[in-house]
Amino acid sequence: MMTAEDVDAAFSGVIGQEYQMLKLICPFAAEMSRMVGAEVAHYCRNRPDTQSVVELGGGTGITTLAILSGADNLRVLSIDSEPVMQNQAKQALQAWENGGRLAFFADDALSALGRFEDASVDIVASAYTLHNFEANYRKRVIAESFRVLKSGGRFVNGDRYALDDVDQHTRNTQQEVKGYFRVLSEIDRLDLLEQWIVHLFSDESESRIMRESISLQQLGEAGFQQIELKFRQDSNALVTALKH
Repeated sequence: MMTAEDVDAAFSGVIGQEYQMLKLICPFAAEMSRMVGAEVAHYCRNRPDTQSVVELGGGTGITTLAILSGADNLRVLSIDSEPVMQNQAKQALQAWENGGRLAFFADDALSALGRFEDASVDIVASAYTLHNFEANYRKRVIAESFRVLKSGGRFVNGDRYALDDVDQHTRNTQQEVKGYFRVLSEIDRLDLLEQWIVHLFSDESESRIMRESISLQQLGEAGFQQIELKFRQDSNALVTALKH
């Protein structure tokens, strides 16, 4: 299983600037990418066949690389509707694409999943993507993820799962915002500070906030079993589920 040092080394030559900025602004977000990769690797271990992984919201490739580096017996289809971010991932991860272990698809998550046949994918993985979706759209993405997974397939998501305790979640968010101001003011990046604050307001809006209990319930309603919240730090949590 990859350590944090392994991931740091892997990122030193690719998407380094993006990774270092992410570690600076949201220190645990980079660690969550490692955890998603490790969870996928654990699933693939001791499986003789090549496992198919669909990554929702590949972005600049930070989590993609963690997944690819975690196990040799997998292929990743990285889906993202944002061309600027996906083009960065393509440039950074070209060697993996040339080696046949990575492919990219430019589309939104729901449309992309709709192109897959029933029970055709081993793993659906994601990091910090689902919380961006409007609640009803996210519910449909969960349902489609269940549909495309094979029996025994795994859902892995590292993301912002809001605490059910609203007061504690608010306190956590306040501390997060203080961190944005401290870090980005020190490096004179008020432009980034503005972007992150605006984005956080969207994350916390009633139409998008991904509350823990509701999210786990939605996985069960979609048909998933063995639903586990395996780790939490403040608003960051790792959730897995199995399709029997």
